[in-house]
Amino acid sequence: MSIQLEEVMHTRTSSRALGEQSRPHIRIVVADDQRLFRESIVGMLNSEPCIEVVGSAGNGLEAVELARQLRPDVVLMDVKMPHLNGIEALRQIKADLPEIRVILLTTFTADGYVLEGLAAGANGYVLKDISTVGLASAIRAVYNGEQVTAPDIAARMMQLLDRQNPEKAQGYDGLTSREMETLVLVARGLVAKEIARALAISEKTVRNHISNIYRKLDIYDRSQVVIYAMKKGLVDINDI
Repeated sequence: MSIQLEEVMHTRTSSRALGEQSRPHIRIVVADDQRLFRESIVGMLNSEPCIEVVGSAGNGLEAVELARQLRPDVVLMDVKMPHLNGIEALRQIKADLPEIRVILLTTFTADGYVLEGLAAGANGYVLKDISTVGLASAIRAVYNGEQVTAPDIAARMMQLLDRQNPEKAQGYDGLTSREMETLVLVARGLVAKEIARALAISEKTVRNHISNIYRKLDIYDRSQVVIYAMKKGLVDINDI
């Protein structure tokens, strides 16, 4: 699934509306200590097809309790909250209910917050200035098992990776030729079904290749795949 957060077609034709009816509703809990922001997010998400906000929390303790009670599909979690911060709440949710996806939705972009959040098991790390369409896209992505990171944060994580592992800036990090082909197609925005068709292999094989790419490159999401491919000269901005 493509994770270009701001490049989502949002056309609501009658045929698409029929298609939406067959999709499962994604149940959301929103946790943020700023009431007006929280209510705004709730209102915007409830207007999105197949997304339903089932609860909202004003601090980390409430978020953990609601997650336990309501078993949502996705929790949107602020980082800085009273009583229990978002990262510690994330840890508790993942310890008790690892199947719940958690997206950290925050204004904090410092490397320490990002790395701590990802290490704690966050399925996404996005910024509060993201558009409604972009946020809905991120929710659908993590619901479908993808990892989502704001592009500028992903770029900084790649720079940090290069500083920590300068040898990775050379060569292609042990990727097989088929993994390289898959990487380029992922960077160009193709989803697993399209890649499978292009390479004449199964979707399961494509997903295995993508998993191997993430593991070998020590990266988290498609935005980082794009950055890596551009740095290696495998794609350019016109391909994306």
